[in-house]
Amino acid sequence: MRLIILGPPGAGKGTQAERLAAHRGIPHISTGDIFRANIKNETPLGLQVKDILASGGYVTDEITNQIVADRLAEPDAAQGFLLDGYPRTLAQVDALDDYLAGQGLSLDAVIELTVDQDEIVQRILKRAQTSGRADDTEEIIRERQDIYQRETAPLAQRYADRGLLRQVDGLGSMDEVEARIGAVLDTVGDEQPA
Repeated sequence: MRLIILGPPGAGKGTQAERLAAHRGIPHISTGDIFRANIKNETPLGLQVKDILASGGYVTDEITNQIVADRLAEPDAAQGFLLDGYPRTLAQVDALDDYLAGQGLSLDAVIELTVDQDEIVQRILKRAQTSGRADDTEEIIRERQDIYQRETAPLAQRYADRGLLRQVDGLGSMDEVEARIGAVLDTVGDEQPA
């Protein structure tokens, strides 16, 4: 399957992405992980990204699209993949569509973990207390949630309009959420018009 997973900070997206990819036997492709690995290994891309991030900027769509295209061209992604953290903009949605169309492929589904904002705030605050992350104040957490909603709503709507979006309740145990995602994905393709 060729999948995307969306979800606000604290929704458990990373955990579910890892579980889903392992269960489906497809690579979990996280743009954040790719950027961090390149920075750590001081690759040309890593040095470029490090400079951008150090100056408080955003990695451009052009750079991000290229690293994703390069990663999707690797042999382990030939039978499917799970994208996490990409696309983040409508321009990235278009670039991904163009890349896949050029390969004769298309997405199977976009999973969006939905969560109650107050529940997420409490979850992250609890995590901050146990991990000592002083930057996770309620105000900052709520701002991150608002940014996510503003930036992701157009993407979710685009995929909903195309019949690809599958919303899954992200609250509950890891196993419960994983079971919900699996049940939703088991129906992909069943609702195609005759």
